[in-house]
Amino acid sequence: MKVSTLALALLLFSSLSACNLAPDYAPPVVEVPIKFKEEKSWAVARPRDDAARGPWWLGLKDGTLNELEPEIDVSNQTLAAHVAELEQARSYVARAEAGLFPSIDLNNSYSANKQSAHRPLRTSNRVPTQQGYEQAHLDNRPFNQPDHYGNNILSLQSSYEVDLWGRVRNALAAREAQFQASAADLESVRLSLQAELARTYIALRGLDNEIALFNRVVESFRVSFEMTKTLVKGNIGAPPDVLRAEAQLEVARSRLADLMARRAMYEHAIATLVGKPASSFSIRPAQLSMAPPSPPPTVPLTLLERRPDVAAAERRVAAANQTIGVARAAFFPRLTINLSGGTQDTGLSLLNFRNSLWSLGPAITLPIFDGGARAADLQGAEAVYLQTVAEYRGVVLRAIQEVEDGLADLRWLSKEVQSMSTAATSAQKALDASLILYKEGATSYLDVITAQTAALDAQDALVALKARRLQAYVALMLALGGGWFANDMEPPPTSAMQAMSGSGDGK
Repeated sequence: MKVSTLALALLLFSSLSACNLAPDYAPPVVEVPIKFKEEKSWAVARPRDDAARGPWWLGLKDGTLNELEPEIDVSNQTLAAHVAELEQARSYVARAEAGLFPSIDLNNSYSANKQSAHRPLRTSNRVPTQQGYEQAHLDNRPFNQPDHYGNNILSLQSSYEVDLWGRVRNALAAREAQFQASAADLESVRLSLQAELARTYIALRGLDNEIALFNRVVESFRVSFEMTKTLVKGNIGAPPDVLRAEAQLEVARSRLADLMARRAMYEHAIATLVGKPASSFSIRPAQLSMAPPSPPPTVPLTLLERRPDVAAAERRVAAANQTIGVARAAFFPRLTINLSGGTQDTGLSLLNFRNSLWSLGPAITLPIFDGGARAADLQGAEAVYLQTVAEYRGVVLRAIQEVEDGLADLRWLSKEVQSMSTAATSAQKALDASLILYKEGATSYLDVITAQTAALDAQDALVALKARRLQAYVALMLALGGGWFANDMEPPPTSAMQAMSGSGDGK
């Protein structure tokens, strides 16, 4: 009957464990635009931060970059460190989840002991009687307290906290949200490393284009130098023209050497990014021929769908919300069910049922006075929640800014490339005309130098602008959380026309 009463009590306590003191959670509201200012036709976003990002760099259509990017996952040590950090977060979740189950421990102890002859409350050694011997035999214990004795115990102990106020469940939910945030952080690091590799590779290929340009320029200036010496010998040109031509040639050679040094730095940086020693890594020179794809006209606000940093910030808000529930539960009693059982003997007769022992019962801890420690913990938890809300909103606003920046860069750089391309063509024609006039003695070499400088500057600026436009494309891919794909161009549902309130409620 007592066992049934105890079971009924435990069932009652378990039914009470449905109580949860954490505030009801919803992602913080953030004011977001209906459309991007820099791309009028883009639509509003749908939360889809768990969508696969895929190899966004394939849009650049560069075979070498396509081979390098997967090496980030294989060999990059920064990413490997964050993978290990994610595994730590996973272990914290498992540790918190263990609180939902009872703990069971097997305890064994074997000891020989000697008591003091003058210990307090010692039972004096009496003259044994027949009755005393018989009683000791029936009880299976010595008649008098011995000075030397053994104390051998074999026992199982179990403890289970009845989650009356949701303390354990909220702690677990907080850990799960933190794990999800860590997983999103890992994706942010992965995406950042991929973008860094793409930017570095584009910079290297841009230098390859500049090196090719200056190789042509050096050869052209060398020919001009030889031509100038010939003309001066024929009394067509002035003697200072030789010095001017030589100066132009050496300046171009100097700039070429500087470009080669900068290329080596970029090559070494790429080696580190892909986890290779810089000493044994090299990339063959090639022309930068890639062109950035144009954004499709129906892409929605992808950054709020897929950006991992937005997802991570929202998950930290959720974790802070659950932590408030943990802090509130500390004001209420904690109920723990303890169970232990086993055997104890002065010898090794531990399998004898007469030597068995057990204990079963609840333990209740009731907070009475702590000097305001629990109130301070709750106040701190609420402050952390407000901090994570502000950080989340800041991440969303920065994400919108970065996309607007990327779109503006692509739009205006495309116009710059067109204008500079025209300027480079005109400057080259002017140079060709100046060289013809100089050969005919109709102009001075200063006009040639001016035309050479203008043509070189225009061509060099054009190469740099093309590289910058590709860099802007990579920045836009990073801002969008990994680019756009075919499924991004599906029209958003009617419900999506509401302003986004967050990146999702978690997975």
